[in-house]
Formats: sequence, structure tokens, C-alpha cells
Amino acid sequence: MFRQFGWPEILLLLLIALLIFGPSKLPELAKAIGKTIRELRQGMAEDDENGEPLSGDS
Repeated sequence: MFRQFGWPEILLLLLIALLIFGPSKLPELAKAIGKTIRELRQGMAEDDENGEPLSGDS
């Protein structure tokens, strides 16, 4: 149903983001997204190392 994004789709999304947020907000937005992804990966790695279930079912 869904296919992977190619370069044309990514460029279109970046252009839309530039139009919506403006050039001054994009670096702040990218930094916040990167920080969120980094924290999510660290949290998942910590759960994996501790042997705790990743889902809340136990």
C-alpha cells in the first residue's frame, strides 16, 4: 500500500516545511527532531540491555 520515499518526495516535503516554518525555524526544528530520535533510541537500547520487555505487557 505504501512505498518508500524517494528523493523527489523528500525534496517536496523539505520545500513544504520551508514554506510553512520559514528558514529561521528549520534549524531549530531539525535539532529538536534529532534530539527526540536520539533519546528514543537510547531509551530502547537501555530497555533492551536490562532485559525488560519493550511492551508494557508483563
